[in-house]
Amino acid sequence: QVQLVESGGGVVQAGGSLRLSCAASGLTFSFANMGWFRQAPGKEREFVAAIRWSDGTTYYPDSVKGRFTISRNNAKTTVYLQMNSLTPEDTAVYYCTTGGSWPPADLWGQGTQVTVSS
Repeated sequence: QVQLVESGGGVVQAGGSLRLSCAASGLTFSFANMGWFRQAPGKEREFVAAIRWSDGTTYYPDSVKGRFTISRNNAKTTVYLQMNSLTPEDTAVYYCTTGGSWPPADLWGQGTQVTVSS
């Protein structure tokens, strides 16, 4: 049974940084594409970042490109999302994802809340 457990959310001031972590279990992590999505109140879920297992290729939408960085540690079966220069528009619940699709979105964690105050 695949489990994805996010951590690292919290409250931060605009311009600040946070690093989210997602501990994965129940899958062959080194062969898993991993991703992050987010959902703000009243909005649809939005893709944030993804990283391929095969070559470490990363992918970001324009809304976070240059500010967010996804990375992975296969030995720790953990994926990270480093978020810099945060704005109130980044406030959302952030979800860790995996799966065979690209970006991966078949399996989801429970989410972690990120709140950016102005």
